[in-house]
Amino acid sequence: MALVDRPHPIALIYRLGFSPFVMKLFARYFYPLVTRRLGIADMVFLNDGYEEDPPMALPLAASDEPHRFPIQLYHRVANQVDLSGKRVLEVSCGHGGGASYLVRTMRPASYTGLDLNPAGVAFCRKTHVLPGLDFVQGNAEDLPFADQSMDAVINVEASHCYPRFDRFLAEVARVLRPGGHFLYTDLRPRLRIAEWEAALAKAPLRMVSQAEINAEVLRALMRNSERLLTLVSQRLPPILHGVGREAAHVQGSRYYRDLQRGEFSYRVYCFTKD
Repeated sequence: MALVDRPHPIALIYRLGFSPFVMKLFARYFYPLVTRRLGIADMVFLNDGYEEDPPMALPLAASDEPHRFPIQLYHRVANQVDLSGKRVLEVSCGHGGGASYLVRTMRPASYTGLDLNPAGVAFCRKTHVLPGLDFVQGNAEDLPFADQSMDAVINVEASHCYPRFDRFLAEVARVLRPGGHFLYTDLRPRLRIAEWEAALAKAPLRMVSQAEINAEVLRALMRNSERLLTLVSQRLPPILHGVGREAAHVQGSRYYRDLQRGEFSYRVYCFTKD
């Protein structure tokens, strides 16, 4: 059996259909391990990435260039509205790379990154020190912010880990001011798409735009696979190399092949609160 076909835990999660309860356990225990083992400079982004054809060619600082594809996903999501001078909340900010990039390039008045992983929040506070940027530990389904306190809420490739997705959407609507925007990207397996769409349709938000970006995500994963494989081999113990390759979604992984076959739909949305 080829290495990529072994039933690693990440592949088993996919076979379970992205069960939110399984994914939340994964987020609670695996992401802190990633935080501790992979290092600040290497893993400030945890998303799949985005690349267009022809290439997006987003102008980047030299320090951002190694993270081009994950940055381009953040840019694709956040650039749907003008964030300059706005109060922005990112729910599930991971290792804070997206927060840092958006603060430096889109000039919000304030930007708060929230994450469930306390090790990740400590990582962010130490690594991304910028005026107007703050990080807090908290739950996406119980946001510790006042009603109508945010102009925009950003959520990148994280909501599949939320057991109560409808509760998260209600919380987003609660903290957004009227006229504010929810800028969102995530994926679902084919068998859960109807459930996903129904929850979004019931949310107290109005959809402005929607696009499927499977091809752009696959293109980014293909171009970024060599770098990710190097990180896995250098940073994780050999016993975790197979799990790391699956978790990194490198070319040839079970997830990559399923995305190619249309077993997942990866989408980007813009919603507004009327």
